[in-house]
Amino acid sequence: MNALIRNNNQYPGLFNNFFSKDLMDELFAPAFNGTAPAVNVVENEEGFRIEVAAPGLQKSDFKLDLDHNRLTISAQKEEKNEEKKDKYTRREFSYSSFQRSFTLPTTVDGEKISATYTDGVLHVQLPKREEAKVKPHRSIEIA
Repeated sequence: MNALIRNNNQYPGLFNNFFSKDLMDELFAPAFNGTAPAVNVVENEEGFRIEVAAPGLQKSDFKLDLDHNRLTISAQKEEKNEEKKDKYTRREFSYSSFQRSFTLPTTVDGEKISATYTDGVLHVQLPKREEAKVKPHRSIEIA
């Protein structure tokens, strides 16, 4: 079985997972302000499926990039609220973003990757190449 390798570019806190992560990774990792969405990776006979739980985002907030065998899923959302009253204006800006990267196995057909976003979940389909799919059992006749 080939597995997807997940590369996280975010580390939520130095002491949160002190005993489960390499200390040097924690000290020199880039800062991350916020939370990364939960991700499920499922493999079946036809390929892989990545599910990213990202409620509150729109389809247009997402960006998927494939560079060689590295799939990067990112999203960025900017919100602006403006309230005008008698003699003042209050403006609030909110930015949220995340990025997750996955190193794909060579069995994935990069030309056929597709994605949909429904009910707050991004679904990314990663089909396997035909030659990588498990062939059904067959009997070979002896000549």
